[in-house]
Amino acid sequence: MLTPLASIARRWTPSPRTLRRAALSAVVMSVLIIVTGGAVRLTGSGLGCDTWPKCTDDSLIVTPEQGYRGAIEFGNRMLTYVLSAAVGWAIVAARSTKPWRRGLTRLGWLQFWIVASNAVIGGITVWMGLNPWTVAGHFIAANALLTVAVITWQRTGEGDTTPRPRVPGPVRKLSWAIIAASALVIVLGTGVTGSGKHAGDSSAVPRMPWDWTAAAHLHAIAAWIVCALALAMWLVLRVVDAPDDTRARARDLLIVLLAQGGIGYLQYFTGVPELLVGAHMLGSSLMWIAVLRLALSMRERPVASPAIPAQNDAALATA
Repeated sequence: MLTPLASIARRWTPSPRTLRRAALSAVVMSVLIIVTGGAVRLTGSGLGCDTWPKCTDDSLIVTPEQGYRGAIEFGNRMLTYVLSAAVGWAIVAARSTKPWRRGLTRLGWLQFWIVASNAVIGGITVWMGLNPWTVAGHFIAANALLTVAVITWQRTGEGDTTPRPRVPGPVRKLSWAIIAASALVIVLGTGVTGSGKHAGDSSAVPRMPWDWTAAAHLHAIAAWIVCALALAMWLVLRVVDAPDDTRARARDLLIVLLAQGGIGYLQYFTGVPELLVGAHMLGSSLMWIAVLRLALSMRERPVASPAIPAQNDAALATA
């Protein structure tokens, strides 16, 4: 007996463009859920729905008594279903490719389980009254989802052959150093928000036990290390005559870092206004995407043989 996914796969074969768009939709929604989650915190709506999975003890959905903060929090919860739909589309498209790409399908399912587990973490966060440690875990899990989504998106444009390096070994090690330093920046950023002014609710929410300005300075030092490594990467790739797309991604990372650093310092010296904090959260996601895409461009997985959908697309293009 066929599973529902296998049944769909028998009747539908997505084109490479459709597969890539499905994977990209999961990336876009992963970024959107991070940004809107930040909006929940920055508008003081973290406890707009005061329980989970219901919005109130007596209502599954937001009530007029919850006000606009309840609407914001409930809206963010509803976006999780849109995110799940995007991930589901990526899973169905990966399962329906011919031949079946099992590794790609597993990446899609990994996204699904991260979404499900992070929904539970979000519920625990509400139950614990926006404890800053669970809030930080919620944000880090969202970035884990973004990581897998970006890798899936990258893999849709590759084959399933053994990866081959495109740059020398020391350059690839430098890319891993950039990944590690960038991950540290993101984690340290949760220490800034967890001890800072935007607790996510107007009530007495516990904060992390250190001064937020000291946490911000530590966060900035780590960010400068990432900038130095990214600049070194940009120079090294020119010396080793790396592929054009890899050099372009190193350039893109520098641009994102410059913008993100500018927003970070501006928000610090202007009293961390909500709009700039939100922009900084978006910049964090864009930085992480740029870091991952740079690292992934340093190896290639050639397509073993042209797929049937690719031939169909070519025929349609010439028709």
